[in-house]
Amino acid sequence: MPHPFSYNSAQAKIQGLSIQVGELFADLYRNNSDNTEEALEAYKALRRCLPKDANGKRHIGSTAAHHSTQGRPSDYRNFYS
Repeated sequence: MPHPFSYNSAQAKIQGLSIQVGELFADLYRNNSDNTEEALEAYKALRRCLPKDANGKRHIGSTAAHHSTQGRPSDYRNFYS
């Protein structure tokens, strides 16, 4: 079965944006910014736009997105997990 990103460019764009917003959140959090909560809420809203994985528990691309919120670069081998 092909991965949903291979045929749905909107979902691929949302995934990319969620990773960027996650990185923004990590930067704001490290700098004790007043906008940290807003960035976190934007990240969560973007994640909710994506379908859940085969287990129905996590959104597609959750590992890569979570790494971005921790200020860690994603391991591309696990990018879509």
